[in-house]
Amino acid sequence: MRVLVVGSGGREHALVRSIARSPLVTAVFCAPGNPGIAPLATLVPIPATDVDALTSFATANAIDLVVPGPEAPLVAGVADQLAAQGVRCCGPTAAAARLEGSKQFTKEVADAAGIPTARWEAFTDSHQALEFVQRRGAPIVIKADGLAAGKGVVVAQTVQEAEAAVVACLRDEAFGAAGATVVIEECLVGHEVSVFALCDGRDAIFLGAARDHKRVGDGDIGPNTGGMGAIAPPPGFTHETQALVMETIIRPALAEMARQGSPFTGILFAGLMLTEHGPKLIEFNVRFGDPEAETLLPLLASDLVPALVAACAGGIADVALSWRAEASVSVVMAAAGYPGAYRRGTVIGGLDRAAAGDEVSVFHAGTRLEGEAVVADGGRVLVVNATAPSLAQARARAYAAVDAIDWPEGFCRRDIGAHF
Repeated sequence: MRVLVVGSGGREHALVRSIARSPLVTAVFCAPGNPGIAPLATLVPIPATDVDALTSFATANAIDLVVPGPEAPLVAGVADQLAAQGVRCCGPTAAAARLEGSKQFTKEVADAAGIPTARWEAFTDSHQALEFVQRRGAPIVIKADGLAAGKGVVVAQTVQEAEAAVVACLRDEAFGAAGATVVIEECLVGHEVSVFALCDGRDAIFLGAARDHKRVGDGDIGPNTGGMGAIAPPPGFTHETQALVMETIIRPALAEMARQGSPFTGILFAGLMLTEHGPKLIEFNVRFGDPEAETLLPLLASDLVPALVAACAGGIADVALSWRAEASVSVVMAAAGYPGAYRRGTVIGGLDRAAAGDEVSVFHAGTRLEGEAVVADGGRVLVVNATAPSLAQARARAYAAVDAIDWPEGFCRRDIGAHF
């Protein structure tokens, strides 16, 4: 098989590595990829958002399977265009990708399917939204309806913070069209967890669970980010909880999407809050998480490729995945200043030293080459993963690898997985 992975981050690095290990695969391409992916796949200089060029490349190069990493090409319809050319894509159609492309749509699906979720309202008028916030009080959650690069959600601890978020979306147009509608919902209390399922439009299999660390600073302080680290499996996430999530959240969502004429194929990511009343849906995403992919895929003992193909072909119920009975810890190294303004082009050394040993991986998330040097080219730049028999051992390995990297301009949280 010839496989094309779409994207350029740490998630795609982890996907490429898993896919390249499959004996079914004869060639792997990645568009556009990054320096860490280059030894594993042929890099293709096509942006992940250029749906037309990706489709043309896939047809011209006899690609058997396309695996999109980020959400933007899926929302833009890459799966639809590939299907029209007879190319399999492990991802949802544009209509099904609305589960991530519109938070209001997700809430409507949840309500129609009876999926437990936070109480909510949607607004396009700032005066009405502000009145709602003042009436409900804080804490409260303000969400830009559309795609906002992970920055469109504010968990407001005060009414003033919530009002500022509403004004930023609806009056200041901080997120453009993505913020033309805001979803305002109750703030759920509990432990957050990311659950992944591989779906074929009718059924799904469990693809792992992880706990992300969203805030930039130790002790969960500071602004939300795209994720500063993750652990798997999440402490306290039992087999009983897994079964409950699949039966009350994942499968009802699939049934409702099929009922609406938009069956969901690919990876469904359910962001959940484990409350005292059981798991509740925070949001759906339509692809692997980041850094969750870099945390879960190192634990996968099975060949990933047959499962991806089965999702496309409608046979996911016949797939059985096996996982290593270990813990996995990922630490994100980011450029100083992230998630605000940060500097590009700083040199990173010690990567080979850090990744010595089978239990440690360094995934490139935002890097480029300048001559022979690897330099930072993004906010989140590296994801350092380690696996071990226990969470404590995996943490120790991950941070030892972080300390082996020579990058004075980078930083990381020092408490990933420490509070469990």
